[in-house]
Amino acid sequence: MQPVETSDPDGVDYGWVMQTTFVLTIVVGAPVVAALSLRTPLPTWGSRVTFAIRVGAVVWIVVAISVFAYARRYDAGDGGEDPDAIDRDGGDAEPEALDRDGRTE
Repeated sequence: MQPVETSDPDGVDYGWVMQTTFVLTIVVGAPVVAALSLRTPLPTWGSRVTFAIRVGAVVWIVVAISVFAYARRYDAGDGGEDPDAIDRDGGDAEPEALDRDGRTE
């Protein structure tokens, strides 16, 4: 039986892309919004919220496309290893042999 925490994505690991995009958008986006807001007159809360959403959306789309392109180019997210060859302890293990019905021998 395969452990729950592993996955076998074909191509891009979209879970890794989404998690990385979320973290990088916050890490990159907050300083960008703060820096750009210093030169913009934002007299009301409504204008502040609108400004943050507009700038944040641009940051999010740039980060998302960049992370996806990185994942496609470098096979990121799974470490480039076969998930069947990794055991629970993180060491390399031989994959279990399966019979015709998909059961381990």
